[in-house]
Amino acid sequence: MTDRSITRLATLARRPHLLTRRDADVARSRRGGLPALPVPDGALPATEPGSSIVDSAIYVQGRRVATPASLADTFRALRAEDDAMAWIGLYRPSEHDLTRLAVEFDLHELAVEDAIVAHQRPKLERYGNTLFVVLRAARYVDATEEVEFGELHVFVGPDFVVTVRHAESPNLTAVRRRTEADPSMLARGPEAVLYAILDAVVDGYAPVVAGLENDIDEIETEVFRGDASVSRRIYELSREVVEFQRAVRPLRQILTALRAGFDKYQIDEELQSYLRDVADHATEVAERIDSFRVALRDILTVNATLVSQRQNEEMRALSEASNAQNEEVKKISAWAAILFAPTLVGTVYGMNFDDMPELGWHYGYPLALVAMAFVSVGLWGVFKARRWI
Repeated sequence: MTDRSITRLATLARRPHLLTRRDADVARSRRGGLPALPVPDGALPATEPGSSIVDSAIYVQGRRVATPASLADTFRALRAEDDAMAWIGLYRPSEHDLTRLAVEFDLHELAVEDAIVAHQRPKLERYGNTLFVVLRAARYVDATEEVEFGELHVFVGPDFVVTVRHAESPNLTAVRRRTEADPSMLARGPEAVLYAILDAVVDGYAPVVAGLENDIDEIETEVFRGDASVSRRIYELSREVVEFQRAVRPLRQILTALRAGFDKYQIDEELQSYLRDVADHATEVAERIDSFRVALRDILTVNATLVSQRQNEEMRALSEASNAQNEEVKKISAWAAILFAPTLVGTVYGMNFDDMPELGWHYGYPLALVAMAFVSVGLWGVFKARRWI
């Protein structure tokens, strides 16, 4: 072990609420005879209340031989069997549980910290004989037409597999049952469990791809139907596709790294074939996601064009309505001007002042009528020439 690991164990030994005496003794005996570390009395009971263990099993030759109820029982059962493998499933574990696992299986403190904090990107890291894999599972929710993402951490060692889930997906219970139904596959060791988990995660992407494809088809219909809220849905779906792409794209690198270590770590030939099949499926999903991003980008462009066209049509209709209104105003104004001249003459002579010589003139009345008609006809001619009427 490194000096850092020794320091880590010494720190844990000084904190009895994180480590039992039995676990410290086992860790010292299994990991190379570290010097005795003083552990106060008051060890934790074998089964702690509120444990984060979902399932814990010991396998020999691919068959479950024990189902311990606590981590302490699991460690003891694993040591009691030759060629045994432990598969421990945890759901949102506490720091206490992960610390005990770290001491027992010599897990690197950086990997343990990642598993506690969560919110990690998909990756694969190797610490000595232990493989640490972070995966992002996805699940399509039909009720809300949204994609939910879950985070999964997997520690794979020579004789153990520890899975740490921080969300409901993926359903590792189904993975465990399916794997246990094939003892010949499970007998291939921890790598077979890792394959089964990878296969389940990638297979879980298929319904998500189908759901996103259906959403894109619906959006295309809404775009050409002129739905006003489609822009927001395009944006939300684009974010889901980007998030999905972030979950899938690193998985291809993880599988490539696993395949690169086939010869070095002497991976079973049959298992290599299965992992290559998972890699092919992951590549297919990644390509579909890339096509989704292109399709959404094109849909967004088409929608912007259609929105611009509709805006132009609305502006043109508004302009036509404004022009028509202006024409009506012109007509009203022209007729008002035509009627204004006789009204003005009539108003002047309707004042009936005594000192108005025209009132006594014999031709005054017909001349006034002629003047009013002349002015009205003249104005009508002017407005007609200007096409106001």
